[in-house]
Amino acid sequence: MTTTVEPMFREATEELISGSEAIAMACALADVDVITAFPIRPYDTVMQFVSRLKADGIFDCDFIVAESEHTQFEIVKHASSVGARTFSGSSGVGWFYAFEAITVTAGLRMPVVAMVGNRALDDPGAFGVEHNDALAVRDLGWMLYWVATAQEALDMALIAWRIAEDPKVLLPFALSCDGSFLTHSQAIVQVPAIEQVNRFLPPYDRGKLQLHPDNPITIAPQVNEDWLMEIRRQSDEAMRRSVGVIKKAYEEFKQEFGRGDPSPFIDEFMTEDAEIIVVGMGTLALPARVAIRRLREEGKKVGFLRVKFFRPFPTDEIREALSKCKAVCVIDRDYSYGSPSFGGVLFNELRAAMYNQQNRPWMLNFIAGLGGREIRVREINEIVDITQKAIDDDKVEQETTWIGVRE
Repeated sequence: MTTTVEPMFREATEELISGSEAIAMACALADVDVITAFPIRPYDTVMQFVSRLKADGIFDCDFIVAESEHTQFEIVKHASSVGARTFSGSSGVGWFYAFEAITVTAGLRMPVVAMVGNRALDDPGAFGVEHNDALAVRDLGWMLYWVATAQEALDMALIAWRIAEDPKVLLPFALSCDGSFLTHSQAIVQVPAIEQVNRFLPPYDRGKLQLHPDNPITIAPQVNEDWLMEIRRQSDEAMRRSVGVIKKAYEEFKQEFGRGDPSPFIDEFMTEDAEIIVVGMGTLALPARVAIRRLREEGKKVGFLRVKFFRPFPTDEIREALSKCKAVCVIDRDYSYGSPSFGGVLFNELRAAMYNQQNRPWMLNFIAGLGGREIRVREINEIVDITQKAIDDDKVEQETTWIGVRE
C-alpha cells in the first residue's frame, strides 16, 4: 500500500493535537494497512481521528469497525500473519473482553501495535485513569510502554512498529496512555514529514513466517508438552533481544528526528544527588517535576524517575539510578490486592529488581490517583514527607500507604 500524501505530511509541521490524535497521525505516517475499532472511552478518540483522516483522503487503510473488542484483535492478529502492518486498541474492560485474542497475539509472535487508553476497570464504573488494564498483559509477551506527552505518543508509535516488526523480536507492542490526562489533552506536537518516517521505518516483512498460498505454514498448532516449553523459551529470547533492538531504534530515531531522552527505558529528573527519588509512570511526570522543583528550592534533595518501558523491564537502568539514593517512594496508579506488602504492581517489580543490590535504599509504596483522581503537588509533598520520616527513623513503619483517600 502507498500512503496518500497530503500537504500536511509532505513537510514537517506543528499541530495542536491530543495524545490520541498524535497516535492517529502516527498511523497515517507509518502507512498502517489494517486498523480495527470498537467504541469505548477513552481510547476511541484515536479511532475517531483515524476515520477523519481516512474520510478526508489523507490516509488510505482498511478501517474496520468490529462488533466487539474480541473481534478487533482477532482481525489484526490474522492480518499481521499475512504481512499487514496493523493497529488496534481499547480501554479498561474492553481490553479484557479481547483478552483471548490479545494472549494469542503474543503467543503467535504477531507484531501488532495497540493503544491502551488506561481507565478504571468496572465495577464500579469510572472513565479515569488506572493502570491495571494494560498491566494485565505484563507476563504474556507484550512489550509495554507508558507515554507521558502527546509528542511522545506520536514518536513512540513510530518506534513501536520499528521494534515490534524487527525479525529479531516479532512481539506485540502496547502503548499505554493515561485516560483523559493524555488521551484528550492537547499540546503542540512536531509532526514529521513522510520522507523522514520512510527513512526510519522500513516495510513490514515476516519473511518465511508470512502466511501465503505460496508459503503454506501452520500457525497455532496444538503442540502440548512436546514443544510448548521450547516455544515459550523462544518468546523469552525474543523479549531479551528486544532490549538491543530498542536501544538501536531509539538512537536512530534521535538521529533522524533530532529529539528524544538519553535513555529509551527511563527518564531521570534531578536524581544525580537526590537522597529521595520519587518513581512513577505516565503523565504523573508533569506534577512530579513541578513538585520536585519546589522541593529543591526548599533545599530538599529530591528527584524523580519515570519508568517508560515496563516490558522489557529496565532492571539495569533502575539499579544504577536507585542505588545512589537513601529512599525510594513509588507511586502506583494501580492496585494488586493481596500482593506482597499489599503493594502496587510497579512497587513490587522495583523492589524485586533491587533485592540483590548491595546498596539498597528504603522503599515505600503509595497507591494514588485511581479512577482519574488527580495527583497534585501537595500529594507528592505528603509522599516525600512520609519517606523522609523513614530515613530519619531508620525504619519503614508502613510499606504501602493509600494517598488522598477519604476515611
